[in-house]
Amino acid sequence: MTDPNRPETPGSDGNEPAATDLWGSAAPAPAARPTTAHASTSTGASAGSGKPNWEKDVLEKLVFATLKEQRSARRWRTFMRLAWLVVIIAIAWMLFSRETATAAKSSAHTAVVDIKGEIAAGNEASAEFVVAAMRSAFEDTGAQAVVLLINSPGGSPVQAGIINDEIRRLKAKHNKPVYAVVEETCASAAYYIASATDQIFVDKASIVGSIGVLMDGFGFTGTMEKLGVERRLLTAGENKGFLDPFSPMSEKQREFATQMLAQIHQQFIDVVKTGRGERLKETPETFSGLFWTGQQAVEMGLADHLGNLDYVAREVVKAEEVVDYTRRANVAERLVKKFGSAMGMGAVQAVQSSSLQLR
Repeated sequence: MTDPNRPETPGSDGNEPAATDLWGSAAPAPAARPTTAHASTSTGASAGSGKPNWEKDVLEKLVFATLKEQRSARRWRTFMRLAWLVVIIAIAWMLFSRETATAAKSSAHTAVVDIKGEIAAGNEASAEFVVAAMRSAFEDTGAQAVVLLINSPGGSPVQAGIINDEIRRLKAKHNKPVYAVVEETCASAAYYIASATDQIFVDKASIVGSIGVLMDGFGFTGTMEKLGVERRLLTAGENKGFLDPFSPMSEKQREFATQMLAQIHQQFIDVVKTGRGERLKETPETFSGLFWTGQQAVEMGLADHLGNLDYVAREVVKAEEVVDYTRRANVAERLVKKFGSAMGMGAVQAVQSSSLQLR
């Protein structure tokens, strides 16, 4: 109901009056605004519909990142495996090529085998390496002769004896001459080897000889007494520790060691006499352990001529081309030896950690 006394206001009938501008012109009515409840409902619906989409995007990104990382790790593992495979193939190729390179040589040549450094097991001048190289050289039909190029102060009489015996066997089997060419030094066990060759060539300043045997060590018994240190060595067998540097050596033990050295020395003398034969001009000092220059060695019959490798290949063998048959430890063998040494050291340390030792 309408109050007749109430003045009529614009828009009281529910309709907005037409607005006018400053000049009285009618302006368009503004659009109706939505109510507050309707606006909040719309906003809530929008937020509710956007949240699940955001979580889905994040999860997808995480999954794809994880897959990408796994693929990258898989590629890296594959690459490393291929790299190791290439390394193994390269090492195998090196081993194969080293064994077959000299065997493929068929033209006339002089075969050379180096004997350098200490003659001992595990070294490049060991019987294992030298004998393997000599066999390859003797078996090659193109090798007119075998030259042992020696520069060694000596070493193990056992290793030298193995090489000496193999030289004699290979000479008889293949009927090929074998010569020794000395560079700086051919002493002790190195001369033991050289004496098995047909001829020995030296430089006038080379060091040759030292035909003897030694066993060296130290004794600290007097020092320990002065310091008041007591050595506690327990053995089973009265002579088990007679080479212990912290224990005194009895006269009986000294005599035993001297006899053993004398026996090995006589073996050395017999080998030299057999190898040199009538060429050797023996004197009381020949087998005393002294050493001489190459020029003196020729005069004494310990060597035959002055000459180097090129001279022997050119003038004696008559085959100037020189082929090296020396066998040397390659990368694979060094890795194996290092691994074996590490394992062996671990075993030694384990044994040494106990109070009872077998030595």
